[in-house]
Amino acid sequence: MKDLKERYFKEILPALLKTGEFKNPMRAPRVLKVVINRGVGEARENPKAIDVSAKELADITGQKPAVMKSKKSIAAFKIRTNLPIGLKVTLRGNRMYGFLNKLINICLPKIRDFKGVNPKSFDGRGNYTFGIKEQLIFPEVDYEKVDRVRGMDITIVTSARTDQEARKLLEAIGVPFRAAA
Repeated sequence: MKDLKERYFKEILPALLKTGEFKNPMRAPRVLKVVINRGVGEARENPKAIDVSAKELADITGQKPAVMKSKKSIAAFKIRTNLPIGLKVTLRGNRMYGFLNKLINICLPKIRDFKGVNPKSFDGRGNYTFGIKEQLIFPEVDYEKVDRVRGMDITIVTSARTDQEARKLLEAIGVPFRAAA
């Protein structure tokens, strides 16, 4: 499989420039970063859950996740200030392209009854966010070592100014969008 970064510069960028929408290669949209978030709510009862989840995310992304802590106490949710409640990984450069390539070509097709990702999940500024319900679609996750199925949110941040530009870029990269209903 051809490297996604190489494919972007050799095939996708020239194709985007041929549309006439972008007169300058620097104006054409590109993927800036990929942010993976995972909430680990059970960490308040089980402190090891954050460590297990962090190791899983590190295996999936190839990068150590940052631990996100609560900013204030919320009695209804049994959360105290500075309690670890989530993990975040920001991928850029080669790791980002490698992760996107793996996600698009290996992981998303593994999802049962997968018809494509929701085309309405853009934020109005050219960024795309979607959720994954289980980590088992990633080849790095060993099914035997999984204590609990946990999902994650994946945000693809682009330099596109509009959602239409971002969608054209993501379709060119190979993100499978669901057909409009």
